[in-house]
Amino acid sequence: MQKLLENYNSILLLLLGITIGSIVGLFFPDSIPFIKPLGDIFLNLLFVSIIPLIFFAISSSIANLESDKQLSKIIYWMTTVFVITIAIAAVATIFGLWIYPVTAIANDAAVDNSLLADTNQNWGDRMVSFFTVGEFSELLSREHILAFVLFSVLVGVATRRSGEAGKTFVSFLNAGNEVMKNLLIIVMKFGPIGLGAYFAYQVHTLGPELFGFYAKPLGFYYVFGIVFFFVFYSLYAYIANGRLGVSSFWKNNITPSLTALSTCSSLATLPANLASAKKMGIPNNIASVVIPLGNTLYKNGSSISSIVKIYVAFAILDWNFFEPTTLITAVGITILVSMVAGGIPNGGFIGEMLMISVYGLPNEAIPAVMIIGALVDPLATVLNATGDTVASMLVTRFSGAKFEIDEHNG
Repeated sequence: MQKLLENYNSILLLLLGITIGSIVGLFFPDSIPFIKPLGDIFLNLLFVSIIPLIFFAISSSIANLESDKQLSKIIYWMTTVFVITIAIAAVATIFGLWIYPVTAIANDAAVDNSLLADTNQNWGDRMVSFFTVGEFSELLSREHILAFVLFSVLVGVATRRSGEAGKTFVSFLNAGNEVMKNLLIIVMKFGPIGLGAYFAYQVHTLGPELFGFYAKPLGFYYVFGIVFFFVFYSLYAYIANGRLGVSSFWKNNITPSLTALSTCSSLATLPANLASAKKMGIPNNIASVVIPLGNTLYKNGSSISSIVKIYVAFAILDWNFFEPTTLITAVGITILVSMVAGGIPNGGFIGEMLMISVYGLPNEAIPAVMIIGALVDPLATVLNATGDTVASMLVTRFSGAKFEIDEHNG
């Protein structure tokens, strides 16, 4: 029993914090304004720590690769895994909706008008601002996380190409990586309190809305998403490393899942994912590249929600969703949406705007798209965030790398 408590102490404390938070959110709603700041403080500490962690993790990992060929292989298999599995999620969702069709009632009054703003921005400007920034200081904002990730990749590549002259900088990157990992360990000590407070807020604000006008499509999303979570992620883990991969993945995926569910933030889950990846035996040079990039570019939850949003919008407008051209377009949009959605809570609605633009959806369908996107956020974040580790397991398998784990540790 003592050994069990030692091994699962942090998880048990997280579960205790979240359980207490759920009870508070349900039965003591008046206390939410007082305890939510505890969650905000914890989340803010995570966010300010994650920016340097991403830089050192990616840059040091790439700088320490033995060859450009090794980096190219990781990037190739990462891209292949991302695109194929996102497409699988989209196609599986279409199949699920074909078997179990759902409908929704449009309720324009239920949507915040601020969600409908800014729908006519130039797409060229959007993409430029998404991948790059005009000032170095802007890189340090989590609002520009993909630009920062790409910058970190380039720093790592440049360091490798500097040869002997860059060895001191490599040592700096390696030292910074270790320091930031230890900083995150310290911050996560406050996890049970911070996540418990944030979970109380989520239960209080989001819970009642799940049983309104959109109960059927939301019910489909949560049921299908949970099945997808356990079945497909287990399948991917098995493909990656057999039965040991499955047991290792689920044993070490508890903390990332609870973090994602509580914070509704893929970015806040990144440190837990990196720690779990190490316990799963995923090589550091793969985990440190695939997981931070996947945090922004790889989102199974967004893939499923994208299909559900398009389906509901078509149902409201009485359009035929299952027409072949519509389905092919939906899968294409979903791949783009899943690789554009940000890794922060409610981090913009670029994906929804793309969908609206491509299909030319009229105003009466837009609220449905927006509301569903907000209400599926908790489970979508779990699928988005924890999918990064299982994707890095697949990259390890297909790139020919070896898992640094044995049966005893697994």
